[in-house]
Parts: sequence; C-alpha cells; structure tokens
Amino acid sequence: MIDLEKVTIRSRSVSSMDNNVYVITAKDTGAQVLIDAADDFPAIRDLLAEAAADAAVPATVQLIITTHSHWDHVRALAEAVAATGARTAAGSEDIPDIEVPTDVPLENGDIGSFDGFELEAIKLRGHTPGSVALLYRDPSGPAHLFTGDSLFPGGLGNTQKDPERFASLYADTLERVFEYLPDDTVVHPGHGAGTTLGAERPHLQEWKERGW
Repeated sequence: MIDLEKVTIRSRSVSSMDNNVYVITAKDTGAQVLIDAADDFPAIRDLLAEAAADAAVPATVQLIITTHSHWDHVRALAEAVAATGARTAAGSEDIPDIEVPTDVPLENGDIGSFDGFELEAIKLRGHTPGSVALLYRDPSGPAHLFTGDSLFPGGLGNTQKDPERFASLYADTLERVFEYLPDDTVVHPGHGAGTTLGAERPHLQEWKERGW
C-alpha cells in the first residue's frame, strides 16, 4: 500500500500472467477508481475491501478503467461491473475489442474528476491502438503513472516487431511521458515491478535503436 496525502494506492497481482490490479482510494470521501479488472474477481473484491478501510467514510467504486483491450486485462471486468455498479472507461480506439460495454471513451489529455482526486488520461498508441496511461499528481510528492502494458522497467510494451507500431509507441512515450513528467514520477506497470522515469530515461536511445 502506498499512503499519500489525499489517496492510497493498493495493488494485487492476479493470474499466471502476473497482472497488476490497482485501486486508488480518496481518504476523505471514499471515492475509488479500479484500474484493470484483469482476472480473479474474488481477489479484486478483497483488494477493494482492504482499500475501503483506508477511507474515513464508506467507499464507492466510481469508475473502472481498462488500460487496453487485451484479454488478460479484462477477464474480471464483467464481474467487477456487476458487483460495484461502477461505470467503465477505456481508450476510444480499444472499445470495440472490449466485450463489456464502455461508458466513457478516453482521449489523450482527458481529465477524470472524482471526489477527492483527478486522473489524466495519456494515450500511448502502439501496444494497442487505444492504450492509455493514467496520471495521478500527488499534491505533496511525486506523480504516479499507471502505464498498463505500454511502459515497463527496461522498455516499452510489446509491438510484435511491427516497426510502425513501435515508432508510434516510442514517439508517444517520449513526448507524452518523458518530455512531460519529471524523473521522480513513479511508474506502475500492468505486470511486474514498478520503476521511475529517472531510472528509465537513460535507456531511451537504446530502446529506439533496438526497436523494442
């Protein structure tokens, strides 16, 4: 659990794919956002219950955001919607590939306002056409960026050796992440351990040259 001034961030790894599910909870209002209902809804339900204890009032999931449409990131989405009644959001280009209806199509730069915090959608096109990262700006510390499968420790997301898709993802990540946010920004990826932009920045040219 990451305990920040206004919110807490909790995560759970689910499935054999080591998918990270994240919950952001506003301490004062109980507003919650769930990022990537990947799999194993009982585990997600437990995570939401743990996160609810971080709030001073009863917690409510206001939105479930899917970072991208790949199957391993949506397997518990229908159950999560049914259990919470929350609205859903995803990058606009990915919506046709998500079986659960999407209520909020996300475009680059969209700001979601919740009771106690905001998230900014950053479109990182390449891993999928509509992949989005979600940015939380902590008022008293580093920003937190939830990158789905677009940015990991050691490189960008898989673009199946397609030069155009890699070029798109590299360009978006360079412009919309590394040129936009400082080195202390904490990266929370869709699988595995986190990192910071400062740890990854020295390797950008290496990634560009190798093409993945």
